[in-house]
Amino acid sequence: MISDSELEGLREHVDASLPRFLADLEHLVNVDCGSYTKAGVDQIGAWVASHLRELGADVTVAAHATLGDTVVARLRGSGDKKAMLVGHMDTVFDDGTAAARPFSIRDGRAYGPGVDDMKGGLLAGLYALRAIRSLQSDAGINDWLPFETLVFVANPDEELGSPSSLETIRGFAETADLALVLEAARENGDIVSARKGIGDFVIRIEGRAAHAGVEPERGRSAIVEAAHKTLALTALNGRWPGVTVNVGVMRGGMRPNIIAEWAELEIDLRATSRETMEAAAAAIAEIAEHSTGPDVTATLTRRAWWWPMEKTAATATLAEMATDLAGRLGFELHDTSTGGASDANTTSAAGAPTLDGLGPVGGNAHAPSEYMELDSIVPRTTLLAALLLSVSRQPSLRR
Repeated sequence: MISDSELEGLREHVDASLPRFLADLEHLVNVDCGSYTKAGVDQIGAWVASHLRELGADVTVAAHATLGDTVVARLRGSGDKKAMLVGHMDTVFDDGTAAARPFSIRDGRAYGPGVDDMKGGLLAGLYALRAIRSLQSDAGINDWLPFETLVFVANPDEELGSPSSLETIRGFAETADLALVLEAARENGDIVSARKGIGDFVIRIEGRAAHAGVEPERGRSAIVEAAHKTLALTALNGRWPGVTVNVGVMRGGMRPNIIAEWAELEIDLRATSRETMEAAAAAIAEIAEHSTGPDVTATLTRRAWWWPMEKTAATATLAEMATDLAGRLGFELHDTSTGGASDANTTSAAGAPTLDGLGPVGGNAHAPSEYMELDSIVPRTTLLAALLLSVSRQPSLRR
């Protein structure tokens, strides 16, 4: 653990840098960087890369033709653990949003596109590292990073499920002793120690077309079969604890006077454990395979898959350390589980003890009213810095 004087030193460094933090936040928020706005995401990436180089990082950029480029920074130090920080640069907003509702501050909150999800978290990661460097420098320690290596991945496409950056994140997580993900804290201040896994499926159903008025008996309705499958899929809810199955999209047919030749179902599966996720996926496959009527076939496609971020013993240890540090910093902290996925699902599934929700406190993500609590910046950034320093000194905490 770290001493009270070190903890106070970290807080003083973060507090002194608050005006610069807010200026940087305004700059980042006022850049349109929706997932498909490559130029904007790359502008954020270049900014992040420059600040990581200033910290002494070796920065590489994995280019992508249509999505933003993935920024990977490697810092080397004097410790014996491999750490990982992950934050994303993209938002869900269209071009023009930053101009329509730019960064603003009202009644103790910052507003603007991506201020909570997750420009604040990206900055918390950078400023936490700066605070550690300043503290070590004050103590006369030139080799300031207390890890063997620390990898900072700035993800350009998390809001799309990280299609271009996932393998990069997974590759580093497979050897990391811990991963800290910089998503914002929950609206009530909780950090995240568990996330549901997500399976994204499509069932394509093929029937037989016929005239609906003249000879309907010759047809085989794919829509009727889709309705049966929808009811069967919905019935899976409640079979396993923490599992939800939702048919969110149904489409099919051509015209009302034609027996529908085809139909599609888009399905969202969520689960809290690998065991129940595998069981539910097998049940979905069985429903897809067996049709209720003759001469109707169906094909199941799994479009995306993220294993659950489960609360392991190592994750629980990380959460306990964060809770203790928060108490010493003067605020109460709890960890929680959530139904949404993030890059923490990837790092956790790769075997790295993972904690998420370590950015400042905010809410209303993906909405015009998205905000971040200004008075959470200093304590939460200090907490992140203190957690990194504490973990580096915890011999038992390894992958």
